[in-house]
Amino acid sequence: MKNKFIFNINLNSDIPKYQQLVNAINDALANDTLLVGDMLPSVNSICKEYKLSRDTVFKSYTILKEQKVIDSVPNKGYYVANVTRKVLLVLDTFKAYKEVLYHSFINNLPDNIITDVQFHHYNIENFKTILNNSKGKYYKYVVMGFDNDAIPSVLNGFRNEKLLLIDWNIHAKTDSNFVCQDFGDSFFYALKDAQESFKKYKEIHFVYPKFTYHPIEAISHFERYCNNFLFKYKVIKDIKNFKIEKNVAYISVSDRFLGTFLEQCRSYDLEPGVDVGFLSYNETPMKKFIYKGISVISTNFKTLGEKAAEFIYKDAPIQKFIPTNLILRESL
Repeated sequence: MKNKFIFNINLNSDIPKYQQLVNAINDALANDTLLVGDMLPSVNSICKEYKLSRDTVFKSYTILKEQKVIDSVPNKGYYVANVTRKVLLVLDTFKAYKEVLYHSFINNLPDNIITDVQFHHYNIENFKTILNNSKGKYYKYVVMGFDNDAIPSVLNGFRNEKLLLIDWNIHAKTDSNFVCQDFGDSFFYALKDAQESFKKYKEIHFVYPKFTYHPIEAISHFERYCNNFLFKYKVIKDIKNFKIEKNVAYISVSDRFLGTFLEQCRSYDLEPGVDVGFLSYNETPMKKFIYKGISVISTNFKTLGEKAAEFIYKDAPIQKFIPTNLILRESL
């Protein structure tokens, strides 16, 4: 075994020594240097060869044992029990379109991959707790971030080849792995595809509520579109006293606002797609059935989940933007 498994410790690394050992064993399993049934070096032999304390080595083996990666036999030592690997998927919230992403992700993983899911709800303290408490406990990490200056320092604690950023690449570095949608140019070109539909209306209003976490860059690309194609426009951030206007097309990043819009259509006897227009951000399974169909601008969350799963089982770097497309229905 000594010839098969070599633990390269980096004394200058910020990664704790016990976690370096956990990572080394997981890496050896990933590249088949270690196989099911192989015996691991004894705690004493690792301590002696690498000048580590018993507590450090024992902590590493305990973590791997809790993950059911290794097991032990009295008087014989530790051995590789199975190649089941755990992945952590960190999402913001569990909205309908995130459910599509989630099911696509887990359904495209091999049977030996187990996924734990946690939600940060855009709370940086939750985010820190989830990520910091998970270090060394998972084979890989798939993380949906948000706009907060503290996030990069949290992500820096994870090895690049173990971390995938999804949905928004706001904190991605040049060598980061990511599978994301584009909230800029792709949004602009999707609006361009809706140009003939927008021409039915006198103005376009972009509903961007104060409470949204949707990337703010979308506003500048909306304004760029309206200025380029000579549409009158308005950005609505305060929807508390919203009142619908005839001959206006609305673009909304909030599904909550969709209910308000439809209620007012009914109250003022306005027909979506005729008297007023509506274009929603993010496709969900129900939008094709709501009020003869709601037009959407959306990335393909099924594809996003599939590509995120590839990062897990292909063990190769990935940097991919999933296209954002227009789906026209009767609401516009």
